[in-house]
Amino acid sequence: MYIPKSFSQNDRDTLFAFMQAHNFATLVSQGNNELMATHLPLMLDTTRGEYGTLLGHMAKANSHWKQMGRTEALVMFHGPHTYISPSWYEAHPSVPTWNYTVVHAHGIPQVIENLDVVRGMLEQLVNHHESGFPQPWTMDLPDDYMDTMLKSIVAFEIPVTRLEGKFKLSQNRSETDQARVATALSESDYPPDRDVSAMMQKSKPSHESQR
Repeated sequence: MYIPKSFSQNDRDTLFAFMQAHNFATLVSQGNNELMATHLPLMLDTTRGEYGTLLGHMAKANSHWKQMGRTEALVMFHGPHTYISPSWYEAHPSVPTWNYTVVHAHGIPQVIENLDVVRGMLEQLVNHHESGFPQPWTMDLPDDYMDTMLKSIVAFEIPVTRLEGKFKLSQNRSETDQARVATALSESDYPPDRDVSAMMQKSKPSHESQR
């Protein structure tokens, strides 16, 4: 991924938090002379490996899993993004651009055969996404139904060997332009605009840290 220095994000804790907050990712692999892509939720185990280990599953009918264990895969985690109008800048002439946040994780996926481990992964995924509901659904399913469901999926893990973060949030513009963009986005009725504004405010170094 092309990452200008001003947009590079290398702090591991920040990247981990981003991956956990935006865990619906895109898995891309090369196989049989073609690229294969699958969109799916992933869980990150930060305790396994320097860059963590990703855990997920896909339908067994999806032939993508048959490429696992052979070559490195790329997992893309997408965060808030939006159009940036040059009308918000103080300095002119200027052109439109796009602010966005993304993390790329690299590693070789490995299929998980142990069904007890797979079931634990599924429970972890369900509990993570149900935890915010007033009455969380629990994976308390009949054994025969659960066995059928387990046979219809393929679970996998990806020990991450490399992480890249790109947070393009107008860092290449002046402080005045950055403030004007953040303000314009914060006043938008479009939720992703406000999300980008919040990330701009969060990522801006304090005056103390710049001394």
